[in-house]
Amino acid sequence: MADIAFSSNVLEHVADPYTFLSELARVTRPGGLIYVSYTNWLSPWGGHEWAPWHYLGAERARARYRRRTGRAAKHTLGDNLFPLHIGPVLRHVRSRADVTVVSARSRYWPFLTEAVTRVPGLREVATWNLLLILRRSP
Repeated sequence: MADIAFSSNVLEHVADPYTFLSELARVTRPGGLIYVSYTNWLSPWGGHEWAPWHYLGAERARARYRRRTGRAAKHTLGDNLFPLHIGPVLRHVRSRADVTVVSARSRYWPFLTEAVTRVPGLREVATWNLLLILRRSP
């Protein structure tokens, strides 16, 4: 069992993020911490290398990236990049009996208070990268 489980910018790259979170909780000892950050889809960097054009559609953004750079983007929506949103992830972790939320805030904008993550819509754009600190329940 680990005292701390750490995942940075991985969650948006797995097809089943909730199973991934379950595995982080499973390998963390009771009382241990789980640090998870990820780039949410509606943030300005949600499309990764083809952002912010992902707001106009993933395929359109990938095609623009190819025209601009002369090479294919390394990320493909539904293959190695998934549209993960903050609201569903927060609801999921708050509903779990095996973890408690210590903090949910913006990773890249630390001056933003945790209150921003409580405002639907705003949190999806303003946080850019959600940082979750969870404590494994006894």
